[in-house]
Amino acid sequence: MEKKVQSSFKRYEKKYMLTRLQYRQLVERMTDHMEPDIYGKSTNCNIYYDTDNWELVRNSIEKPVYKEKLRVRSYGVPKNGDPVFVELKKKYKDIVYKRRITVPAELSERFLTGKLSFYPTKYVDRQIGNEIEWFQKLHKATPKVYIAYDRTSYAGIEDPELRITFDQNIRFREYALDLRKGDFGEKILPDENILMEVKIPGTTPLWLVHLLSELGIRPASFSKYGTYYKENILGNRKENTYSA
Repeated sequence: MEKKVQSSFKRYEKKYMLTRLQYRQLVERMTDHMEPDIYGKSTNCNIYYDTDNWELVRNSIEKPVYKEKLRVRSYGVPKNGDPVFVELKKKYKDIVYKRRITVPAELSERFLTGKLSFYPTKYVDRQIGNEIEWFQKLHKATPKVYIAYDRTSYAGIEDPELRITFDQNIRFREYALDLRKGDFGEKILPDENILMEVKIPGTTPLWLVHLLSELGIRPASFSKYGTYYKENILGNRKENTYSA
């Protein structure tokens, strides 16, 4: 039987920046509570969409109470006919809401640019399709950057809804903005840094709180897309201003 794809998420997400030593120590010591989840190791490939003046990411890095972004995601490099996820991710205060539809790789851009109607189609959940369609009518977002990373995922043994992911080799490119074009790009972070995300439906379990404290692991404010923008778009604009 085909596995049903989850299309809606609501959870807390907390981020931490680890050294490779902290990563090894944490993985070794959390084995009584966590195990590799069904995804195990994967390569997450994303195309981020934004407005002509980068409105979505500019708003996000100002840390507002509410923010949202649009991206297309695949696990590995897709071919025509392979599924990709069109995701609308929203954050209100500390709660993350993610809504997504699954479409064939060759159709995602046609949906998002209005060249192909969301309805009638067998691919799109009507409610989520309405939300994405409304978002695009408001923002008219277009592909801006490809960001990918290698992810290792764990799920809680006592609480399967607890997930911990580790992202390495975070990379980007500003051209060939099609997931089918391949997985390549320039590094966003040094190899020493590993981004950890804790995804939980409620409060962080005490065993994890104590373990993070013992290893000196502190919360970090980090966005892959936001970091790309600040270092490669905003930084270039400032340099151009200073040199003018």
